[in-house]
Amino acid sequence: MEIGEIRKLTDRELDDRLKEAKQDLWQARFALSTRQLKDYSQIPATRRTIARILTVQRERATAPTRGAE
Repeated sequence: MEIGEIRKLTDRELDDRLKEAKQDLWQARFALSTRQLKDYSQIPATRRTIARILTVQRERATAPTRGAE
């Protein structure tokens, strides 16, 4: 997932995608440890997706609210 796609998601969708990505990462690591994983690039790609989601969530949490003044 690219950052532009992630920024278009709602907060609820971000939470859901984060849970899915963490589950995918766990499954990939498990497959790696049991020597079933064939595409090793899946692990860093999933980690980057998690980082992008967390970045967008952090941006939204620290963004100043409009009309607060």
